[in-house]
Amino acid sequence: MEMVNHRQNLSDRTKQFALRVLKLADALPHGIAGQTIANQIARSACSVAANYRASQRARSKAEFIAKLSIVHEEADETLFWIEMIEEAGLLPPERLLSLKNESNEIVAILVTSLKSAKSNP
Repeated sequence: MEMVNHRQNLSDRTKQFALRVLKLADALPHGIAGQTIANQIARSACSVAANYRASQRARSKAEFIAKLSIVHEEADETLFWIEMIEEAGLLPPERLLSLKNESNEIVAILVTSLKSAKSNP
């Protein structure tokens, strides 16, 4: 039961993360830089949630690891775009801090999950 709750919590967490990032994308300036990053970050954050959900329906360990690897890659990419928003000065750093922290936490959880999945026979 505990494992199901953990999966459900991460599923909900990744979905909420994607929704928060979509709001952030809407707040970006409407110039070329803002809109380019908005499109990229929206895609990567939504991919985190969608692929995590797909990983929970994997038919094999190999498929689970493959899906979770995609989630990890997309979560790290989302963090990259948050850093780009900050470094380009498109939004105030305080507006980004919570999402940046959440990105880092999700990436850390995924790294641990992938290591565990790969090491367990």
